[in-house]
Amino acid sequence: MENFWDSNVWGSINLLIVLLIALIAANMLKRSVRWLEASLIPTSVLGGAMLLAVAGIYKLITGDLFFDTAFFGANGMAGLEIITYHTLALGFIASAFKSGKGKLTKKRTVEIFNTGVNTVATYLLQAVVGFGITIIAALVIKDFFSAAGVLLPFGYGQGTGQAMNYGGIYENDFGFEGGKSFGLTIAALGFISASVGGVIHLNILKRQGKIKVAKREEAAISTEQVQGENEIPMQGSMDKLTVQLAFVAGAYFLAYLMMYGLGLLLPGMKSVIYGFNFLLGVIAATLVKAAVNFLQKKKIINRKYANDFLMTRCSNFFFDIMVVAGIAAIRLGILEKYWGVILILGVVGLVITYAYNLLTARVLFKEYSEEQFLTMYGMLTGTASTGIILLREIDNGFETPAADNLVYQNFPAIVFGFPLMLLATLAPQKPLLTWGILLLFFIVMNVILFRSKIFRKAAK
Repeated sequence: MENFWDSNVWGSINLLIVLLIALIAANMLKRSVRWLEASLIPTSVLGGAMLLAVAGIYKLITGDLFFDTAFFGANGMAGLEIITYHTLALGFIASAFKSGKGKLTKKRTVEIFNTGVNTVATYLLQAVVGFGITIIAALVIKDFFSAAGVLLPFGYGQGTGQAMNYGGIYENDFGFEGGKSFGLTIAALGFISASVGGVIHLNILKRQGKIKVAKREEAAISTEQVQGENEIPMQGSMDKLTVQLAFVAGAYFLAYLMMYGLGLLLPGMKSVIYGFNFLLGVIAATLVKAAVNFLQKKKIINRKYANDFLMTRCSNFFFDIMVVAGIAAIRLGILEKYWGVILILGVVGLVITYAYNLLTARVLFKEYSEEQFLTMYGMLTGTASTGIILLREIDNGFETPAADNLVYQNFPAIVFGFPLMLLATLAPQKPLLTWGILLLFFIVMNVILFRSKIFRKAAK
């Protein structure tokens, strides 16, 4: 029988409370310190860094891990990793439930497709360069894990959750000590790169007189966003937000059943299958949404249940928690011998992501190249939210198509990016072969991306 004062009763809730308090404290600090606000560092990243600093000071004083104390149920570090793992999928599921609005013209379809291909090509560039760096590092550093550089696209391109997922696969299945923390640290450096590169670029444009930085204003929320036509009421027999969370939970349960079934069929690939929780979550959400739409057309369901505005709030909540928990989960102590390689990966990741996306934006998106660049650079060093933060500095009202490109590019990005996820598990076993395949894949994606330029010149 549990006593309500026991640490195992309060540990998990204390962990969640501390994460939320860190977010509030970081937000207050950002609003109070001018240079922090100007840095564009996301509040969730700052909150995670604050917890990481507290944990480091606690370790220096006591010699113990802060999050593994009785206050957090003596297992808080594992709890942080679990939270990061689940919130990644939950955030993607909530995003998948949002409806796509408006008809796409041929030109817009091409731009969205190109954005998706650009996303995957950047992943591959990060993988090729990062993997190349760690293959060389493995020749110099004894027992260094040569495939560690493959975590660069997961940390920079896909964010905290995926960096931890693949770091965990490398740690558990291939013996990469500190793999999770390595991936999480790369993701943290990605957020810093997004802020540093984004601010530098904005200042350059401002000095050249090419842009006028938009004033930061809170976007107005219309009544139609919260209560659309024929939607269930905000406060009926069940609160509308509760309904949104129930849809997300139902889709995640379906994703779990899919993972469980695949795990039984392919027991040797369980780590990879469960590492794809976010992808199977998106598939499950898409199936649920399609089923509901079918029932609505047949007039079996007469009201709309999913609401884009509330699903966005759910998604942002999950991603905020994911980032702050993921950064707090970094174990600095086990990365001592890797710091040189990590910093090289961080700096090189910033430079190549900046240069490549600036090139593609100016060649393929000439009508709104700066907006497209800032959106893509922010997303491909941090998350989609980071890209939106940078975009709002020059396009606060989303008058250009850059924000829509970011939303709709997910489907082509998932289709073309899936092989990268499979190649990442091959990398530790056959490093040179995998590196060669990644390079070839990168070349092919660039032929697809710049097809209009390449084949036009060939025709001439």
